[in-house]
Amino acid sequence: MKNPAFALIFFFSILTSAQKSEYSITKISDSLKENANAVVRLDQMDITIVSQRNMNIKTQRVVTILNEKGLNETDAYQHYDKTTSVRSIEAIVYDAFGNEIKKIKRKDFKDQSAVSGSTLFSDNRILYLEYTPISYPFTIVYTSEIETSNTAFIPQWYFLGAYYVSVEKCVLNVIYPSFLGFKKKEFQFSGCNIKKTVDTDTNLSYIGVNILAQKSEDLSPSSKDLFPRVMMGLEHFHLEGVDGTATTWEAFGKWYGDKILTGTTVLPEETKIKIKALVGEEKDPVKKAKIIYDYVQKKSRYVNIAIGIGGWKPMLASDVDRLGYGDCKALTNYTKALLQVVDVPAYNTILYGDRNKFDIQSDFVSMQGNHMILAIPNGDNYTWLECTSQDDPFGYQGTFTDDRDVLVVKPEGGVIVRTKIYEDKGNLQIDKGSYNLDESGNFSGSVKIISEGSQYSSKSHLETLQPTEKETHYKEYWDNINNLKLNKLTFTNDKENVRFTEDIQVSALNYASISANKMIFAVDAFNKNDGNVKRIRNRKNPFQIQRGYLDTDEIEINLPVGYTIEFLPSSFELKGKYGEYKTEIVKKENNQLIYKRSMFLNKGKYLNKEYDEYRVFMEQISKNDNAKIILTKTN
Repeated sequence: MKNPAFALIFFFSILTSAQKSEYSITKISDSLKENANAVVRLDQMDITIVSQRNMNIKTQRVVTILNEKGLNETDAYQHYDKTTSVRSIEAIVYDAFGNEIKKIKRKDFKDQSAVSGSTLFSDNRILYLEYTPISYPFTIVYTSEIETSNTAFIPQWYFLGAYYVSVEKCVLNVIYPSFLGFKKKEFQFSGCNIKKTVDTDTNLSYIGVNILAQKSEDLSPSSKDLFPRVMMGLEHFHLEGVDGTATTWEAFGKWYGDKILTGTTVLPEETKIKIKALVGEEKDPVKKAKIIYDYVQKKSRYVNIAIGIGGWKPMLASDVDRLGYGDCKALTNYTKALLQVVDVPAYNTILYGDRNKFDIQSDFVSMQGNHMILAIPNGDNYTWLECTSQDDPFGYQGTFTDDRDVLVVKPEGGVIVRTKIYEDKGNLQIDKGSYNLDESGNFSGSVKIISEGSQYSSKSHLETLQPTEKETHYKEYWDNINNLKLNKLTFTNDKENVRFTEDIQVSALNYASISANKMIFAVDAFNKNDGNVKRIRNRKNPFQIQRGYLDTDEIEINLPVGYTIEFLPSSFELKGKYGEYKTEIVKKENNQLIYKRSMFLNKGKYLNKEYDEYRVFMEQISKNDNAKIILTKTN
């Protein structure tokens, strides 16, 4: 007679084994492993909006990490604060065969402040998994549940955030009351196997399967413009202890200003007296703002807390005044408070700060953005202030906040505005200098490099580098000059005109190569384009030149005594939709040449099939930049 207890044990053993084996890497199809450092076996987010003031979010993410490069794809972390509680969080680690090797409870997660060194933000914390694998591949099953009163922030469904990651299955389920005005916006679903399974006045569900890993391709647009995602929001929401209703940006801005910002700009009387004395008799609003901005830059420092982690209500201006630090919201609001003291209007401005330009979605009224700056009305335009920087010139935006749609919060309501656009030809670099070659092919020269527009932001940091870092920078910048030696280096940072100047004297042994009675050298020593545009077969993505620029060079070349010119490169000109390029060499007296070069590159978004044309355009420039002069020694 069979033992029923034994049969039951055997049954559960088989069941458990089957459950474990589902995480075995042998279950992953070859197509999902191709080009992948990690495979998301399951990404499921279940959102239950109970009421205007209560939202529950359950997350399950099962990720097989194939190698070390995929280690960051577990996404096993959770932010929390006084409005958001973590009800549960855990992770289980499985080996390559699906056998459980470690269970990680909440107490094993790292728990730390979202901002180090700041007691004001002690409520803003993060729980995160710090796991060092024994071997690869392995699988992590991460689950969490949070509850929050902030229904203004419904997380985006953004299950794929990186290249070299594939997705076996992803699921989104949302439940909500019909009277809260739930809305959604889908992005980049084309070409992905994503299906909407439910869409009613109280429920929304999607499921996606077998989304293949993408290779990274040079000059691709931001991942936000490439990978599938869903934005969600409510017309009736709750934030920072305040109910809100907004169906237009005007109404949203009015609510944010009246309910969230009101009461945050109060300053001590002694500070007001100091600021009024500092501004003195100045009447011009822009000049007043310059004085205040300089004061804030010298007095305060920035601590990094993103919107959505540190909340949307700025810390009090009086606290910033006392402590001398704050995040982007706090420093922006503090600067605004100081400007109010001297009757200069200024408006909090919400945006996405990133070197990749990314707009506030103007057709989707909701909580958006990750950064805040200040807008000062200046005629029909605005002067924009980046209040987190201790170094930026007044009114300079650089490449973190330029040329994008932002939300300006005015007293009468919100308005979508485009920030400053740095025109391509205003992103200028001017090189003027000279170099000498001696009879042994040794090089010595000097050059003045002036940078403006967006090129200013890529150069102005140089003055803060240590001497060894400066040397490393220029040896990399001029890697076409072997044995480079920096002899003298001075910088001029003209913040009034937003112009950065480098004055550099350099030398190098054996710049020119000598063979028998010939000397050969590349004419372009100071601004050579390396032409490093990769050949990409069967390119999938469109490509984007985020910012165009104009480089102009004029270099005097003094040839060595005892040599005559055997070969001089011809003038060259190239024109196309991507830009223009031109070089010429002018012969002067006394063995002297003048080399002139200009390169103009257009910003723009282009189709994937146009990439090879662009690559050829840049290769032609690189080839001509490498053109060589041949000299013959005279006896």
